[in-house]
Amino acid sequence: MIQTVEQTDSVVTVAKEVSRIKDMSFDDLIQSLISDVVRFAISLAIAIAVFYAGRWLIGRIYRVVENILRRRHVEASLTTFILSFVKIVLYFILIVTVVGILGIETSSFLALFASAGVAIGMALSGTLQNFAGGVLILLLKPFKVGDTIEAQGYAGTVKKIEIFNTVITTPDNKTIIIPNGGLSTSSINNSTAQLYRRVEWKIGISYGDSVASAREAILSMLKADPDIRWTGNNPAPVGADPEVVVASLDDSAVTLSVRAWVDQSNYWKVYFRFNERFYTELPSLAGISFPFPQLDVHIAREN
Repeated sequence: MIQTVEQTDSVVTVAKEVSRIKDMSFDDLIQSLISDVVRFAISLAIAIAVFYAGRWLIGRIYRVVENILRRRHVEASLTTFILSFVKIVLYFILIVTVVGILGIETSSFLALFASAGVAIGMALSGTLQNFAGGVLILLLKPFKVGDTIEAQGYAGTVKKIEIFNTVITTPDNKTIIIPNGGLSTSSINNSTAQLYRRVEWKIGISYGDSVASAREAILSMLKADPDIRWTGNNPAPVGADPEVVVASLDDSAVTLSVRAWVDQSNYWKVYFRFNERFYTELPSLAGISFPFPQLDVHIAREN
């Protein structure tokens, strides 16, 4: 009903304007056109000046907010999100102001923008989901910039958390951009959330070799290493002493499971180092051998 009344008023206004133009002489019409053009040119010049001044002011506000966030030591992920949001809001206000200076009804413009926003929102529902996912990530903080995560089939270090995407860098220096929508609703393995991490090795020894000798040799190697945490050296969580157990009795080997705790940052260094040490030192320390699958073939001769 309100929209019908507004349309009727617009039609009446247009009709009056047409009637007024018909009653004007040619000289008055030219004078009116010149006046309108001059008025529009002035409004356009003011709008352009306001736009550039506003853009400069937005840049200043952006830098001020950035400095405040950095001085308060706000984490990098939240800083990036806030700065992006502030820039978008300020540019929207600037555009509405410029449109108002040009003489366009801002209420009509906002209504048009809202209608367009609904249509765009339906078309870009995935993008809005990514925006909501970014807000959830920053509020719930399942990870932050600098964490090493595994999600959506990728593993790497988080470099940036943006409004719509999270950027990670893989160990081989590839940049992966993951949409926040799926990231906020999927499982995430954050391997840097804890101070310590357990390393596990699987070692196969031959049947007949002494498990006790292998266990003693392995534990002595682990406890002598400064990167291994245990109660007699570097304190760690309760029950963090290295252990060696028989994991399984396989076809060709007795498989030992070796477990030890290390600092999160030392995980891969310790893992690879002891892979080599077990292979090179265990045969001489414990007198064991590393078996491999074998096939015995018996040939029977017929007389």
